[in-house]
Amino acid sequence: QVQLVDSGGGLVQAGGSLRLSCAASGRTSTNYVMGWFRQHPGKEREFVACIRWSTGYTYYADSVKGRFTISRDNARNTMYLQMNNLEPEDTAVYFCAARASLAIFSSANQYAYWGQGTQVTVSS
Repeated sequence: QVQLVDSGGGLVQAGGSLRLSCAASGRTSTNYVMGWFRQHPGKEREFVACIRWSTGYTYYADSVKGRFTISRDNARNTMYLQMNNLEPEDTAVYFCAARASLAIFSSANQYAYWGQGTQVTVSS
């Protein structure tokens, strides 16, 4: 089992920045893909970005490419999402997730482990 705790959300003005963190514990290894998803009210969870833990390979949704950066710190078993130039449309609950595989997937149902979510609100 893998436990994920995400944090770092908050209220920010449009154009501002936030950094989300996701601390992993339990049966962690390098053979994981970890990702960030977000959920707008009344909508399904949508893919934001993911990273293959062993190689650092990253993959982004088009809507955040060039504004968000996903990274990981092996020593701290922590993943980050640096969000710059935030827009009101980025307002959502953000979740970190993990899957015990090296394959990259952007579908939420491919991820078995989830954090509790952290609210990001961007005011215009």
